[in-house]
Amino acid sequence: QVYLVEFGGGSVLTGGSLRLSCKASGNTFVSYSIAWFRQAPGKEREGVAVFFTGDGRTTYADSVRGRFAMSQDNAPNTVYLQMNGLTSADSGMYYCAVALGRVGGPWYRPVYYNYWGQGTQVTVSS
Repeated sequence: QVYLVEFGGGSVLTGGSLRLSCKASGNTFVSYSIAWFRQAPGKEREGVAVFFTGDGRTTYADSVRGRFAMSQDNAPNTVYLQMNGLTSADSGMYYCAVALGRVGGPWYRPVYYNYWGQGTQVTVSS
């Protein structure tokens, strides 16, 4: 069992920045990948960024590449999402998620993730 809690959401103006955190507890040593997702009202949950524990590789959705950066700390077991140059399109509920096994398709499909945090709200206004 893995427990995830997100922090750092809030309201910012267009062009602003936020840093989200996800604190992991429980059995945190068996993760295949750790990802950030977001979901806007009336839209599907979409992958934002992912970290693959096996090779340390990080990748990003096209919509955030160059503006967002994912990083991690080993102790406490925390992952971060630095978000810069925010626009209204970035608004939504942000979640961190853990996949225990090899992803059977594209990393950004929510169905492949076994554990989820409760989410933290990000609102970008002009």
